[in-house]
Amino acid sequence: MEIEPKFLPQGAMTGHDGGVLWRLWAPSCDDAALVTWPQGHRREVRMTPEGFGYFVHEARGVEEGLRYAYRLPDGRDYPDPASRWQPDGVHQPSAVLFPETFAWSDLEWRGVPRENLVLYEIHVGTFTHAGTFDAILPRLRELAELGVTALEIMPVAQFPGQRNWGYDGVFPYAVQNGYGGARGFQRLVDAAHGAGLAVILDVVYNHFGPEGNYFGAFGPYFTERYRTPWGNAINFDGPHSGAVRQFFIDNACMWVRDFHVDGLRLDAVHAIYDLGARHILTEIQSAAHQEASRQGRPVHVIAESNQNDVRLINPVENGGYGLDGVWADDFHHAVHALLTGERDGYYEDFGGAEHLAKAFRDVFVYDGCYSSFRRRRHGSKVGGLDRSRFVACTQNHDQVGNRARGGRFAALLTPAAQRLACGLLLLSPCTPLLFMGEEYGETRPFPFFCSFDDPGLIEAVRRGRREEFAAMSFQWDNDIPDPQAPETFASAVLGWSWPEGSFHSQLRCLYRKLLKLRRHWPALRDRQHTTAEVVENAAMRAEWAGLVVIRRGGEGQLVVCANPSRVTAPMPPLSIGSSAAILSTEEHCYGGERNMSGPIDRLLPHELVVFGDQKWRVTAD
Repeated sequence: MEIEPKFLPQGAMTGHDGGVLWRLWAPSCDDAALVTWPQGHRREVRMTPEGFGYFVHEARGVEEGLRYAYRLPDGRDYPDPASRWQPDGVHQPSAVLFPETFAWSDLEWRGVPRENLVLYEIHVGTFTHAGTFDAILPRLRELAELGVTALEIMPVAQFPGQRNWGYDGVFPYAVQNGYGGARGFQRLVDAAHGAGLAVILDVVYNHFGPEGNYFGAFGPYFTERYRTPWGNAINFDGPHSGAVRQFFIDNACMWVRDFHVDGLRLDAVHAIYDLGARHILTEIQSAAHQEASRQGRPVHVIAESNQNDVRLINPVENGGYGLDGVWADDFHHAVHALLTGERDGYYEDFGGAEHLAKAFRDVFVYDGCYSSFRRRRHGSKVGGLDRSRFVACTQNHDQVGNRARGGRFAALLTPAAQRLACGLLLLSPCTPLLFMGEEYGETRPFPFFCSFDDPGLIEAVRRGRREEFAAMSFQWDNDIPDPQAPETFASAVLGWSWPEGSFHSQLRCLYRKLLKLRRHWPALRDRQHTTAEVVENAAMRAEWAGLVVIRRGGEGQLVVCANPSRVTAPMPPLSIGSSAAILSTEEHCYGGERNMSGPIDRLLPHELVVFGDQKWRVTAD
C-alpha cells in the first residue's frame, strides 16, 4: 500500500530566536536550491528533499528582511510562492518576515458577533490620498461613531504595480508593499480593534493574477478540468491537490493567527471547483475557526457567490459547507433596477416592486424559480435561516466599479432616491454592507484600474473593457476610462467632504440615525420575522411602481412603507393599531420636505416612512 502523503506548511517559517525553516513544494522539480543575499552577496545552498515534493532548508541567526529566492532546474531564480513579504515587487526575490514579533495591544479583544456586523468595504489605495494602511487609522473612530462595526478590506495580497483592485494578486501570503506591507496591516488591525471595529479581509482563492504568476513552475497548482473567467481553475480535487489545498488552508489560518483578522470574505466561490467528499470551503472554515478559538474570539467566513445557494451556509451534517455567511446579490439588484430603471444584463430579472418585496421577505428573489437572464431555474429557498447570515448592499466595489465609468448612486439617483436606498438597506433584516463613501453620497467614481508592466496584457485589459461595455446599452460610452492610466486611479480617491447643511451631511445623518436604530429597536434586531407585500393602485399613473409595505419583528412590530416611484402616492390603509409615523427619509433634517408634525396621508416620491410605537420616536431623535 502506498504511503499517505504529508501536506505541510510552506514558506519561510520563523521563530523568535531568528531561526528560519524554508519549505518549498515543487513536485515538478527533481531538486531545488535556496538562494540568499546576506550583506548583498549571493549565496546558494541545495535544499534537502523531504518527500512528497517538498524541499527544506533551516538556518539560525537570520535577520528580518533577508532577500531569498528558489533556484529550480531550469536555471532561473523564483520568488517564494508562499512569500510573506515582497518588498521589491512581484518579480523580485522574497524577504524574510518575523510576524510574531509585532507588539499587539488587542489581547482583550473578543470580536463582534455576527448579528452585530455592519460591514464597511474599503479599498486601501483610494480610501485616502496617501493610500496606505497607516492613513486609514485617523478615520477609524469616525466610522465607529457612524455605527460601522467591521471593516471589510478589499484584497491586500501582493499584486503587480501599485494600482490594482487587488483581485490580480499573485502572492497570497504577502501583504501589498505599496500599502505598508505586513507591519502596516498589523498596525491597522490592532488600531481597528482598539476602536471597536472588527476586520474582515477579502481573499481570492479561485485564481491568481496573470502577471508575476510563477506557480506553474513549481507544481500542479492549476487544473484544466475546469475553467474560470480568469483562466484555469485552481487544483482542489485533482492529482497532487492535497498540497494545494493545504496551501490555502494554511493561508486562511495565517490571516487569523498573524494578523488577528476577524473574518474572511471568500471571493467568487462559484469559481472554486471541488468534487471531493469534503469541500475545500468546509476545510477552510473549520481551520479558521479552530485558529480563532485559540485566541478566544469568533471568526466569520463569508462567501461571495452569485448562485443563491444555501448549501454554502447549511451545516455540514445537513449536506452543507458550514460557512458563516453568504452574499445576497438579489437585494442589490432589486433596489438598483427599481430605482435606476436599468434592465440590461442581470438586471433583466429585476425592476418591479414585487422583486424588492420578495428580497425582504425571502432574501433570494430567485430561489428555484425561472430566471429570464439565465434561461433556467436559479437558486434555492432560504426558509427559516437567520437573516444575519446574508450580506446585503446597495453599492459595492463590483456593482459600482464594473460600470463603464464607475458611477456611484450619486451619478444615477436623485437625493431622495439615495435616501430611500439607504432606508431600504438599513431596515433590511440582512447584514448590511456599505461601500466606502456611500454614507455621505460620494460623487467621485470608482472605475476599474490597474498598473501592469506587460504591454500585451495592458492592451488586452483595455480591449476587454471596451468589448464588455459595448454589449450594454446603458453602459456604453466612447470615453471609457483607461484602466492603466494613473488618472483613472486618482479619480477614485475619496473626497471625504460633507459640509454642514449640505446634502452630503444630511445623508450621513440619516445613515447614522438608522444604524443607531438597528442597535436599539427590538423589531430591527429580530432577524426572523419579516414580511413584505406590494400595494397596487389602479388609479395611479404608469410611472408609479406600487408601494412596498414591510413589517419587521413579532411583538412590537414596525411597519415600513416605501414609495419607490417618482410620483406622490396616497398612503394605503395599514393595520398599525396605535402606531404612529416615527421616521421618514424625507424629513427636513435629512434634506427632504416632510414635516412630521401632522398626519401622513400621502407618500412623497422616493419616500420611506416607518410606523411604530410613539415612544420609539424618542430613540429616533
